[in-house]
Amino acid sequence: MQRQLAIAQTTPLYQDQVGDIPTPEFMAIVSITRLRVRSWKYLVPFLFYALRSYRQARHSQGNLAASLLRDSDRTFWTRTVWTTESAMKDFMLAGAHRQVMRRLLEWCTEAALVHWEQENDLEPDWHDAHRRLQSEGRPSKVNHPSPAHESFRIRPPSC
Repeated sequence: MQRQLAIAQTTPLYQDQVGDIPTPEFMAIVSITRLRVRSWKYLVPFLFYALRSYRQARHSQGNLAASLLRDSDRTFWTRTVWTTESAMKDFMLAGAHRQVMRRLLEWCTEAALVHWEQENDLEPDWHDAHRRLQSEGRPSKVNHPSPAHESFRIRPPSC
């Protein structure tokens, strides 16, 4: 179940030069990650921490939505929406997520992430997440990069 945020209409921060189009007062932060696990040997510990991190995100202050996608070839996507960048960073640097970040260097052959602001609290679909990840994202460091990681070629999700 996705939590929704009610946004009250107030006086806009400024008036658009073309007309009276109000500027939204709320901007959500979207975070997308894609991780490819290097070997079946790392899959069980990866899944253990992935589920703990997912639960941590869902219960974190400022989280509006959290989703996981199991893709083909030991590849996993995460999609979270936050009220603020600081809420997202507080989550990243705490609990299970903080514990697993160092291990991903060894466990993954591909890792990428992207963040952006948007005017609503809705999760983007996975194909839009892929498009943004490929065009605006960046690779994360891994100790055993695949050729796709080194050239930053991200296969679209198979959903």
